[in-house]
Amino acid sequence: MIKIGIASAFEYPNDNRQVFGKKSLCYIEKDMAAYLSRDNVLPILIPDLHGSGMENFLREMDGLVFQGGTDFAPETYGEKPIGKWKGDKYRDEFELEILDWCIKNEKPVFGICRGVQLLNVYFGGTLYQDLLTLKENAIQHRDAGRYDQLNHPIEFTAGKLLDRLHQNENSNDVNSVHHQAIKELGKDLEILATCPEDGLIEAIQWTGAEEGKVMGVQWHPEFFYNSKTPLIDAEIIYDEFLKHC
Repeated sequence: MIKIGIASAFEYPNDNRQVFGKKSLCYIEKDMAAYLSRDNVLPILIPDLHGSGMENFLREMDGLVFQGGTDFAPETYGEKPIGKWKGDKYRDEFELEILDWCIKNEKPVFGICRGVQLLNVYFGGTLYQDLLTLKENAIQHRDAGRYDQLNHPIEFTAGKLLDRLHQNENSNDVNSVHHQAIKELGKDLEILATCPEDGLIEAIQWTGAEEGKVMGVQWHPEFFYNSKTPLIDAEIIYDEFLKHC
């Protein structure tokens, strides 16, 4: 059985929440759990552990996935907030601790949406705090109403991993559910895909490991099943990740 750890997302104490209002909650989004589950593949939520408890937990995992969710705190990558986008510094630190252990212990890593941003920040890169505010000519990458029905084309970097894996695709579209994204690329990262309409980085991998072992995408493959229009094959990239696990 392949065990895939998923770094938890958090809900913090909220007196307006009737259930566990005084407590913090660890969770995984439902579609993500379904996407990662396969015969002989067991997704496991990584709880809010620290120290040796976290290390012992991670050691049992065959690979790690970082899911989407809240914004990054600008302070995490050396900036000050420019507006309302304060982010989630606690989650930043939680995930950076896990990712650091994974890199040092050569565990496969797959980052999705926030997860690709995490990889970039870990390797010294920065983010656009808000694309429409900071990136000239940026197209709309998030629409709260359309949510996972907002799509745009991507362009794979010629000859690189994702270009080779997707060479027989009938579509070159992915979904888009984010307003923050990679600005300055981190050290020893290479670009696997961009958005041809505004040049935004859409997929990366770390060159310090073999191809596909540490990578991330800005889109949400776990939501592809719900698309009303054709998208690229969501399973190809997960198949590639599982090979390393």
